[in-house]
Amino acid sequence: MSATILDGKQLAADLRADIATHVATLKAETGITPGLGVLLIGMDPASTSYVTAKETACAEAGMYSQDVRVPAATTQEEALALVRRMNADPRIHGILVQLPLPKHIDESAVIDAIAPEKDVDGFTPVNVGRMMIGAPCYLPCTPHGIIQMLLRAGVQTSGSHAVVVGRSNIVGKPVAHLLMRKAEGGNATVTVCHTGTRDLARFTRQADILVVAAGRPNTVTGDMIKPGAVVIDVGVNRIADATRKSGFRLAGDVDFDSAKEVASLITPVPGGVGPMTITMLLYNTLEAARRAAGASGTASPSR
Repeated sequence: MSATILDGKQLAADLRADIATHVATLKAETGITPGLGVLLIGMDPASTSYVTAKETACAEAGMYSQDVRVPAATTQEEALALVRRMNADPRIHGILVQLPLPKHIDESAVIDAIAPEKDVDGFTPVNVGRMMIGAPCYLPCTPHGIIQMLLRAGVQTSGSHAVVVGRSNIVGKPVAHLLMRKAEGGNATVTVCHTGTRDLARFTRQADILVVAAGRPNTVTGDMIKPGAVVIDVGVNRIADATRKSGFRLAGDVDFDSAKEVASLITPVPGGVGPMTITMLLYNTLEAARRAAGASGTASPSR
């Protein structure tokens, strides 16, 4: 048995084409161009590469982007002032603060400063709270992308046992909530595992749907997976590899080679969940622009 690969690149490309069509329609009907403001503090290579990819994605979708890059020595007061400036800018409908921030800056304070109506990452307490009670909100991008992948692959989440490995505020907790909510792509029975879980394999072997966001390579191996399970690998780890020009290779949190022989569906790294994260950021930014314009209907991803 060899798993079918869930191609995040192709799915993201299809969704981005749909989003670009909605952007063009919004421009034609209202004269408004959806705008994304990105704040990058410091020059972390991974963060810089990610922000550049977001800029490119905005341009391809016909969106406006404002990229603010400042030194790592930027003070918290200066960071808050930059966020407030974006809050007040009518050209910007969505704001993204690239994480992690330098240690001297209070991450929570900066995130909390984002106007909830422009919080397209879905990280502010207002949007997190609205998500928890099922009210309209911007869903966090990576968890939303995972749900879209499951839906479009025809995975039956309702009644399934989903196991999430990881409890971060960015992925683990929100994806667990989305999988258990009473809605399309949800209604699963969810178990959350973490660093304090004893005998992790006992839980992962029970999963019909296994989402691994542990932040550590090879956390899950093939012998820890139920035959026929759907495996979503969220991890992106840099592994030293002297045979490559870059000096490293990317690997997920799942041992892909052993897992693909057991799972029915599996996401690769790279090319799995990653492309969906930026795609759902574009979707949220478009939706924020529609709300600002008072546009009727929804730009919900079509399946």
